[in-house]
Amino acid sequence: MTTTSVVTPPSSSARVRVQRFGTFLSGMVMPNIPAFIAWGFITALFIQTGWTPVGILGGFGTTQGVANVGLVGPMITYLIPLLIAAQGGRMVYGLRGAVVGTVFATGVIVGSIGTTMILGAMICGPLGAYLMKQIDRLWEGKIRAGFEMLVNNFSAGFVGFGLAMAGFFWLSPFFSWISTILGDGVKFLVNAHVLPLASVFIEPAKVVFLNNAINHGVLDQLGASQVQQSGKSILFLLEANPGPGAGLLLAFTFFGVGIARATAPGAFIIQFLGGIHEVYFPFVLSKPILVLAVIAGGATGVATNVAFQSGLVAPASPGSIFAVLIETSKDSYVGVILSVVLSAAVSFLVTAVILRASRRRDLEAEAAGENALADAIAQNAANKGRDSRVGDLLSTAGADSPQANADAAGGIATATKISSIVFACDAGMGSSAMGATVVRSKLAKAGIMGVTVTNQAIANLTDDVDLVITQSQLTERAKQKAPHAHHVSVDNFMSSPRYDEVVAEVQASQNA
Repeated sequence: MTTTSVVTPPSSSARVRVQRFGTFLSGMVMPNIPAFIAWGFITALFIQTGWTPVGILGGFGTTQGVANVGLVGPMITYLIPLLIAAQGGRMVYGLRGAVVGTVFATGVIVGSIGTTMILGAMICGPLGAYLMKQIDRLWEGKIRAGFEMLVNNFSAGFVGFGLAMAGFFWLSPFFSWISTILGDGVKFLVNAHVLPLASVFIEPAKVVFLNNAINHGVLDQLGASQVQQSGKSILFLLEANPGPGAGLLLAFTFFGVGIARATAPGAFIIQFLGGIHEVYFPFVLSKPILVLAVIAGGATGVATNVAFQSGLVAPASPGSIFAVLIETSKDSYVGVILSVVLSAAVSFLVTAVILRASRRRDLEAEAAGENALADAIAQNAANKGRDSRVGDLLSTAGADSPQANADAAGGIATATKISSIVFACDAGMGSSAMGATVVRSKLAKAGIMGVTVTNQAIANLTDDVDLVITQSQLTERAKQKAPHAHHVSVDNFMSSPRYDEVVAEVQASQNA
């Protein structure tokens, strides 16, 4: 089998480092979003100001003279931070790292009672796992046969004990202080009526993939703290509002030209209903001045929520209109819906003006054979620092790209029957899920049955799969996890011509 790869020179820029940090944060938080959503439902329903207040669940009032603890407080205080810490530890050093990292985080969480310690968990989980990994290396290969379990268990226990003590006595005051500073900063912005200015930073950050560090590292924690205090938080809407992107895509639908206009309606459905905001980034990159449109739309949405004092009870992830409405506080529907509608309207108007002003130039460029959107999709992938699902979803890039041509040049050869295909990416979600959907559809259209197509994180790959499909920069990591599988590298997860080769080879392997 021939595997095509792209050699990309390493970048030491601050932007790339922040992007990688944001990717790591997403890897910790995204698998635990269902826990946030479950907590959001419980909060929306059972707290004192919820839809159906229940003291024993919402944590107010007394039962037989004893104050109710409820589920809301313990879940956000203990469960969610510990889940995040465990995931972070697992990403660094497997299950052993998850255990030690969680014990470390517990010391910080318990020592910071009264403060939602998601930030501390996101730091202590991976840090505890990393320290355990380094300590294990000290006696790797030096333990006498028969004593491995004894040494491994007690070493992890001693390390966990020491880290828990350090977290409880030394680090918890520090993290509490950081949380207080961040919370006071948000309160200042709200009280000074300048919170809409956050869109000046957030909207451009989204386009260059710097939003995850802000969103998951700061806003989720502060938003959860606000929910405990007031039952809702506007912070969950700063980045998740689908209005700005929706307005921009609608403007391209009516006033765009060429491939951008043709793909905008489908992109709108994916972005607004599916919640994958990434599909509108190339449209902004194709005309960088359009960042003004999404900034204006985002600021309008935030200003609307500030005016109506509206908010969500939990993060809306992905940023679909359905997720936003489900997580909306019961007293905030008017404000939230207006924030989406008005932000989309403002973004639409600004984008329309810009597109109309440049229409003649855009038509001339199209006639000359230029494809600004395809170039922007390539830039989008470069900005992300790893594979971007945008070209996949829009299905406009890849066919004419150098990597695609290289993909097409390489064949897939395997003498074994292919019955399992795995798409693997950093987090095992999003882009890999989209790619799996495309190949699953192609196999169904070809009448091929009995082949499972799944998606997962590279860290969770096992060596019992037949075929692994990864973005070219991740193939070597995938080979380490599944050395006996056949590996296929692609440029874009949903538009690579190699998928036709995969389908053909699966058919051939089954016939053989």
